[in-house]
Amino acid sequence: MRKLHALIIISSVLIVSACTPVFDNREEVIQETKDETNNQSAIVPNYSISDENYRMILTESSPKVSSARGVTTNQMGNRMDIDEFESGLRRHSKEHFSPEKYFFQPGQYLGHETLMEWLGRGEPEEDDKEKDTEGGLNPALDENEASEEDFREHPRFISNIVEQNYLVKKDENVVELEGVTIGISLRTVYNFTVEGRNYSEDHSTEELLQKGKEYADEILKRIRKREELKDVPVVFALYEEEEASSKVPGKFLSKAYAEGSDTALNGWDAINEEHILFPSDEAEEKHFDDSQIFSDFRKEVSDYFPNFVGMIGNGFYVNDELQHVSIEIPIQFQSESEVVGFTQYVYSLVNEMFSEHYGVQVKIHNMDEPESLIVRKPGEQEPFVHVYE
Repeated sequence: MRKLHALIIISSVLIVSACTPVFDNREEVIQETKDETNNQSAIVPNYSISDENYRMILTESSPKVSSARGVTTNQMGNRMDIDEFESGLRRHSKEHFSPEKYFFQPGQYLGHETLMEWLGRGEPEEDDKEKDTEGGLNPALDENEASEEDFREHPRFISNIVEQNYLVKKDENVVELEGVTIGISLRTVYNFTVEGRNYSEDHSTEELLQKGKEYADEILKRIRKREELKDVPVVFALYEEEEASSKVPGKFLSKAYAEGSDTALNGWDAINEEHILFPSDEAEEKHFDDSQIFSDFRKEVSDYFPNFVGMIGNGFYVNDELQHVSIEIPIQFQSESEVVGFTQYVYSLVNEMFSEHYGVQVKIHNMDEPESLIVRKPGEQEPFVHVYE
């Protein structure tokens, strides 16, 4: 019934929109490339969802998709890592590519085949001959003949590469590529199999930083050989994945910037971000006050609804300051009135217990079905509330 209700709402919106000048909200432009015979028609919206979001380059009916679509989901095992990796790249791109000026589109220049080659293993060097192909970035190893020791000495560090494009409107109907962001995702744990037995090798953050910077240097050299990217500013960001079973995503470690024609990166800036699980020993150790607030909130919820089946929170910190906390509350409800009453109660707790300095999002769901949503942005006093019908 929920899906039917959603369809009815969407249909109503479309009917109303048919009476309004829809095309006033977008305009058709030409996306120019180095190869003038390959210029493409595109659509850019006149408005963004908020000042913090990029306006996205569209095709006739939908957003553009990455030329390497599918690589990320095949290479990263944690859904939260997938989301944080791509959204975090946009967040860190804003330092150089402001949403006020730049449009966003998924990467169009590094295709699926290219990235899968780069994410593979390198070829063993023979007689110092020059390679015909760029080859894999991970250490060379014959995995069919390798021993456990060989795997541990030659682990796969890099798991994923994401390209993002940032475009600027040049003339009335022309947009051009003016920025690229390259994200490099690195494995915290390398899993491998030898003779039917599974093993793992842990990687330290320091080790990942060293390897990631080496990969970035090599990737920059490779993309500068491409006509479309030889003189475009590039941002690189290194991301440390979490384990596949983790309830919170990993974190960005460092970023660097190359001017338009640079073939080398001009230094790296450390990124101090982390996602903290509530409740957890790590939360108590690093952020005791916030951990106590979450525990008190959890107790208040339990007192109101004793049979709730658990609650977890994800606190996002930048420079050790809490920026946003997302809370999941799974509860088995028996009626709509229970949902409404419980949502009202949680709404009051959010107002009373959480500081206005950071954002709060509470998702209340019954099994796999969403029941209600409470969102309060930083600096706001009254949260937004939505109860699903």
